[in-house]
Amino acid sequence: MKISVIGCGYLGAVHAAGMAEIGHDVVGIDVDPHKVERLNRAEAPFFEPGFDELLAKNASRLHFSTEMADLASAQVHFLTVGTPQSPTGAADMTYVNQATEALLPYLSEGSVVVGKSTVPVGTAERLRAMIEPTGAKLMWNPEFLREGFAVQDTLAPDRLVYGISAGDEDLVEVLDSVYRPLIERETPRLVMDFATAELVKVAANSFLATKISFINAMAEISDQVGADVTMLADAIGHDSRIGRKFLNAGIGFGGGCLPKDIRGFVQRANELGVGNAVAFLGDVDEINMRRRTRVLDVLAEELGDLSQVTVALWGLAFKPDSDDIRDSPALDIAENLARAGAHVRAYDPEAMGPAKARLEQSGLGDHITLVDSAQEALDGSDALVVATEWKAFREFDPATVSASLVVDGRNCLDRETWKAAGWRYRGMGRK
Repeated sequence: MKISVIGCGYLGAVHAAGMAEIGHDVVGIDVDPHKVERLNRAEAPFFEPGFDELLAKNASRLHFSTEMADLASAQVHFLTVGTPQSPTGAADMTYVNQATEALLPYLSEGSVVVGKSTVPVGTAERLRAMIEPTGAKLMWNPEFLREGFAVQDTLAPDRLVYGISAGDEDLVEVLDSVYRPLIERETPRLVMDFATAELVKVAANSFLATKISFINAMAEISDQVGADVTMLADAIGHDSRIGRKFLNAGIGFGGGCLPKDIRGFVQRANELGVGNAVAFLGDVDEINMRRRTRVLDVLAEELGDLSQVTVALWGLAFKPDSDDIRDSPALDIAENLARAGAHVRAYDPEAMGPAKARLEQSGLGDHITLVDSAQEALDGSDALVVATEWKAFREFDPATVSASLVVDGRNCLDRETWKAAGWRYRGMGRK
């Protein structure tokens, strides 16, 4: 099948390569010529494990362009443009609207548009009214990619969700044909109305965010009473109704999905007059943001005036196996330390380029030095903060360097190993 993917950011680029891997001929459309050029050279414009190899492997079936006319012969068009957070907290629909308008001249009877972007509930019905006069049909197929596992989640998803309008049940077979290898592996496939399909993604992310903020609230209590939140999480995680995943206390969540999606969900619920139903998400967000300041509190408790200290910071990306610094707790901590007058020596295995660009804009570069290794970050430092749980940081041998204070912002280090090496260890919600 000939498929187009409109919007080749994180979601769209990986989806395009994944569809080529399945066997389709795919054209990816994006407005950024530099990004398109790199993708056509099989060079990923962002770090994602396995993505470069997937691009190279499928180069013969995969082409990227800035010209909408290049998708004219495609039958199925995936909308994968971003919906960033607007100043009001709502999802900014500018790119979705622009992409849909640009696509309309190339639609005709038999064309199928498949929305994958995370959008406010009600968007699909609005877009359907724009699309159907062309003779084309609309489906909604939310994505559930995890950064660091995006290739795996595209080629072996844990479920497929199809949102369709009443009377368009024949479209199920069209999308089944696109995903045929996944369907044949008995991937769960759920067919539902537009509104439910739109809610699936934001409901899932809201639940995960709530679970993370819950255990971080328990970390705050644990710090107060001398309990150990990691042991607490292990104990309650054995309950099959709760589960252990997403119960890791630390400095909170970030990235381009969870923070944006819960804020957008609250805004949309308010617009619909049911804001009270998700008012608790405001507390979830508040707890999450509060965790970022906890690191500075711990450093001040241990070292006093932060304007007199140098802090080694391990991690700048919001999570390991990614170079994404969007709403990154790690980078936020670096900037807050700089504002407090501390000097920061920071290192991340993949996010140095994006971090450098942001620091140049923030004007805090004089207080934050980006170095070439985890070891170099420690040189001359009074304390170490672990802010992203990269494997290399977890496996670092603390006995190889002079010991001082380590603040384990992700509770990812082996506490006893670091203490045995002479380090003063402070975790998040750990005795």
